[in-house]
Amino acid sequence: MIYYLIGYDYIKIITFISVIFAFALTCLLIVLGKNILPRDAGRAYAINGSKSVGKPRGAGIIFILTFTLSSVLFIPMDAELVIYLILVLAAMLSGYLDDSSQTPWGGLKKGLIDFAIAIMAAFTYLHYNPNTFDIALFSKTVTLNPVIYGLLIVILVWVSINVTNCSDGVDGLCGTLSAVTLTSAYVLFKVFEIEPYFRHTILLMTVCILGYLWFNASPSKLLMGDAGSRAIGLFIAFTFLKLHHPLLYIPMAIMLILDGGLGLIKVSFMRFLHINLFKNLRTPIHDHMRKKLEWSDAQVVFRFTIIQLVICIGCIYAIM
Repeated sequence: MIYYLIGYDYIKIITFISVIFAFALTCLLIVLGKNILPRDAGRAYAINGSKSVGKPRGAGIIFILTFTLSSVLFIPMDAELVIYLILVLAAMLSGYLDDSSQTPWGGLKKGLIDFAIAIMAAFTYLHYNPNTFDIALFSKTVTLNPVIYGLLIVILVWVSINVTNCSDGVDGLCGTLSAVTLTSAYVLFKVFEIEPYFRHTILLMTVCILGYLWFNASPSKLLMGDAGSRAIGLFIAFTFLKLHHPLLYIPMAIMLILDGGLGLIKVSFMRFLHINLFKNLRTPIHDHMRKKLEWSDAQVVFRFTIIQLVICIGCIYAIM
């Protein structure tokens, strides 16, 4: 790794170089590789779903691989971080295989894969970290039984993967909200002065997402697909775990949670309890806004992002 080659006096310079490298490489590889990606077939029940037909899909494989390569090149690796990167790659690969499949994978298959990844994530985290977490606004530390905390981590990871995935239905929405959440979390890493190496990975993931957004801004030229959204969701979960404030995931990713999560709740109630909960609410929420309130795609992205930014700024101010 470059850190070890030149010494720590140049960490700030190397960090700057790594950010430029990750962004530029993401853009370059998307330009070179977009035509070999699978093509989107559209979504039958999505608002404006026909507009995505024929666009390259699965661009997540490009920017997640770029993120992984940049991390290995510029950040000192330990066993914990290596496992996290492998799990992010696993989430990306499972999503890409679904993106490129002639027949979309069923929810059960994807759910079991996510569950397996979540279990491995929980074991890894608890092996390298204490079974405690902080509640920032009340300056309290909570200690849980490792089994209970492990179950909560599994829930967090599974939820984060799936709500992020479900929010990917409007050009620029998932990527922009994810970038806001990760950037805000990075600020708190600086405030708490913890995990400098993982903090660096947040920067790299964010700029890789921004490189993708260069091409995904409405009207988009390509889509991240499950390869991107599932890996991003997993990384967001890791971010709040390593921040040691997992409860902050709720306010600082609230628009991802509401946009994708209400749909998951609605489908679950219909499938398992045969109750049509939120029957007047179209999900994901971004589809409700476009169909019922006649918001344009740009209005959805800007307004959701504004709400998330305001909440994140409020959280940061309250904690500082």
